[in-house]
Amino acid sequence: MTTLKDFDWKPLALVPVLALFALPAIGSPSTWLTLTVAGLAMGLIIFIIASGLTLVFGLMDVLNFGHGVFIALGAFVAVSVLGGMGSYVQAGSLWLNLLALLPAMLVAMAVAGALGWAFERLIVRPVYGQHLKQILITMGGMIIGEELIKVIWGPQQIALPLPPALSGVLYLGDAAVEKFRLLCVLVGLAVFTALAWTLNRTKIGLLIRAGVQDREMVESLGYRIQRLFIGVFVAGSALAGLGGVMWGLYQQSVTPQMGAQVNVLIFIVIIIGGLGSTLGALIGALLVGLMANYTGFLVPKVALFSNIALMVAILLWRPQGVYPVTDR
Repeated sequence: MTTLKDFDWKPLALVPVLALFALPAIGSPSTWLTLTVAGLAMGLIIFIIASGLTLVFGLMDVLNFGHGVFIALGAFVAVSVLGGMGSYVQAGSLWLNLLALLPAMLVAMAVAGALGWAFERLIVRPVYGQHLKQILITMGGMIIGEELIKVIWGPQQIALPLPPALSGVLYLGDAAVEKFRLLCVLVGLAVFTALAWTLNRTKIGLLIRAGVQDREMVESLGYRIQRLFIGVFVAGSALAGLGGVMWGLYQQSVTPQMGAQVNVLIFIVIIIGGLGSTLGALIGALLVGLMANYTGFLVPKVALFSNIALMVAILLWRPQGVYPVTDR
């Protein structure tokens, strides 16, 4: 069992080191603060999305390249739910706006989780332990899912504007911080806390981790590991749906291909984190968010490649990621 004394704190320092390194390059402290908060918010949204895939790969050893369909589905479900709550969404009250967002998030998670259950039974279950087949069949599942989304909501981009109370900015001195980005930070930290507590402090988390290490032993004690693993897949899909809602509001628009577009960032985060580590995924997501915002401001032409360069640099330092779960 790892103690605080044995814990490796070095990867945790990467986030503040990157932020401090960017300060002299940006020059203006207020601009740096604005970019930093925006980067952290973006990173935590990516973490919410990536956390589901981190669970599925880290605990079930499943390479689900169809994860993007749950992201897009969650965003489109939120469009429909918010469209039916016009008076709450358009109100100037923060509490009424949050009362509209909460059911949109919950319904998106429920629908994405239900699709995840069907996805696991019909697509993933026949190819457990076969990574190449998992990649091919889950990518096919994502393509089919995107086409079904087009059938229901249409192929066009749909606007998803922020509610009025969340669309403004707060001023911290000369720095302007968007209110919605602060909400993203709170939701992202809440998701990380819930995952860490569930996996490390509950009986369910103990059984899941034990099942990964020695499935036969846990099943001999009377526990049905298959049901627990299905629950993990459903939970991962639901988190992707929640992340889709946050990403759609972040972009203020949704498209059927949005999940596939975010998939690249998700896999960069998971690789940086260590292929299945929740804490590693959090660090990777924060680094990706900060890097994207800093380079987008300083050198816009290289912003698209900055996160790949970040991943390469970290892998040169730690080839297995910052917090590898196990040798794969």
